[in-house]
Amino acid sequence: MSLKMDAGQLQAFMMQEFPQVSNDFAIDRLAPMEIDLRLKVADRHLRPGGTVSGPSMFSLADCAIYLAVLAMIGPQGLAVTTNGSIDFMRKPAAGKDMIAKCKLLKLGRVLAVGDVLMFSDGMEQPVARASMTYSIPPR
Repeated sequence: MSLKMDAGQLQAFMMQEFPQVSNDFAIDRLAPMEIDLRLKVADRHLRPGGTVSGPSMFSLADCAIYLAVLAMIGPQGLAVTTNGSIDFMRKPAAGKDMIAKCKLLKLGRVLAVGDVLMFSDGMEQPVARASMTYSIPPR
């Protein structure tokens, strides 16, 4: 399987379709069926106590799988999340970017399934794990 969109095309797609959040994310690595996506942590992503909030981590996981799917199928804005779960395992480091390491486990005609491990930049152990299913629109 080969990529249908490269990192630059994915970033441009995000800027066009999701300008409200596109600057929050940066693609660190892209390969077939995989992406490493960075959440550039800012004050708005923090919860009381100074760590990254759960909704911000969920957004990172959701965006990582979305971009991994689009990289494989091309720019289809109506691919949507149909299921998602997240396990929070450790407290994220204060003030550090979050990195999502995403792998698509299945890419079918109508569904894509992926897993994401999330890390605080510089930490070896993951702080969260997410699993998501995406619906792919008919072509």
